[in-house]
Amino acid sequence: MGELDTHPESSPSAECLTEGRAILYRVSDELMVRWDALDPVRAARIREYGIHSELVVPMRTRGVTLGVVFFARHRTPVPFDEDDLLLAEEITARAAVCVDNARRYKRERMTARALQRNLLPRRLPDLAAVEVISRYLPSETWAGVGGDWFDVIPLSGARAALVVGDTVGRGVEASATMGRLRSAIRTLADIDLPPGELLTHLADLVTRLAAEDDPGAIGATCLYAVYDPVSRHCTIASAGHPPPVVVTPDGSADILDVPNGPPLGLSTLPFEAVETELSEGSVLALYTDGLVEGHDRAIDEGLEALREALAQPGPSLDALGDTVLRTLLPARPEDDVALLLARARALGPDRVATWEISPEPAVVSRIRQEVTARLMDWGLEKLVFTTELVVSELVTNAIRYGRPPVRLRLIRDRALICEVSDFSSTAPHLRRARALDEGGRGLFLVAQLAQRWGTRLEVHGKTIWAEQDLSDD
Repeated sequence: MGELDTHPESSPSAECLTEGRAILYRVSDELMVRWDALDPVRAARIREYGIHSELVVPMRTRGVTLGVVFFARHRTPVPFDEDDLLLAEEITARAAVCVDNARRYKRERMTARALQRNLLPRRLPDLAAVEVISRYLPSETWAGVGGDWFDVIPLSGARAALVVGDTVGRGVEASATMGRLRSAIRTLADIDLPPGELLTHLADLVTRLAAEDDPGAIGATCLYAVYDPVSRHCTIASAGHPPPVVVTPDGSADILDVPNGPPLGLSTLPFEAVETELSEGSVLALYTDGLVEGHDRAIDEGLEALREALAQPGPSLDALGDTVLRTLLPARPEDDVALLLARARALGPDRVATWEISPEPAVVSRIRQEVTARLMDWGLEKLVFTTELVVSELVTNAIRYGRPPVRLRLIRDRALICEVSDFSSTAPHLRRARALDEGGRGLFLVAQLAQRWGTRLEVHGKTIWAEQDLSDD
């Protein structure tokens, strides 16, 4: 193994490959002379064992030559005959199918792993809302790679979405389904859907995909959480997924009671979400069932083991993640494992400013002055002019077209975020005003001044937000 074995052109193995048929050799003095000249090492081995006859059979299957098989006889004095040659060909043909199946399985497994690696996040975003680490371990058993995935998605208002999921099946198909669902979740998250509503739309998508393909081939579980570092509220919805675990700053670990809806694709009913408040420094653990469930362990036992492992103090999130995997997993995991640990951060009053605005156009001038003063306190003089324009447009639109109460909020994160909320559920649309139009340019101006902007529908009303980059300040 690991060394190069050379077979001369006139050797039996070369002749077998050239003619493409099995050959029976009787070891004679003439043949040994040839071997002495071609390969002295092999000739010495033939003499040492007393080999007197040999079968050389090409290993072929599905039109591909995989190699050559040698059968040598030395203990039994009776030489090989034609019946032995037929038996050797049958054995080699069956072995060739097994070897080729192994090669195909290995190639498919490597393809699925490569696809899985490319579809999972290469690196996680650096967010003010959470410090996050991830772990992903593919299955080491014959069953192959599954469709477990995780994601961290930046949202408006300095919030963050945390996602874990597990698709039905294994191999390339499961990895491809995982990629489709992850892309769909990112698209739905970009329009700021609440967790329960997002899972409802995702379940509809899985139902339609299953109708196009084999109805039983597409399905998944998923857990989607949104954390707001200003309010420190975390909203979670689950579609048939194991519950998350919260580790408080004092080290206690508790399993959250999250309403567990059906897996994606089994129902179109709305998903229920739960909201919980996280203390600053708390760790939220999201994972797939391969971490807590196995042939020799029930899921209740696995959840208790996970809770105990998370309660162990560690110097960092990375160390805690390694401790969890080392404690719960065997040397060769039976199933794929995805683990996401997120430590909650908080944006204090020194980084958030809020104004309650009366629905009178005259207050816009005063609000601009107060916003300018706050930006000066934050050392953001360069953004005063553009922020005044953005605030004027958004507040004026909320007073004119929205419903009170109207609220303005500035958040100093890695970007300066301006949010204007009102109780109207009518979302504005960006359009280009014509030359003689007296209005319709407000949102177009905001879109030109901000790096990103959008609308977030809420339980009562909506929020229009705009972000300006602070990387140069």
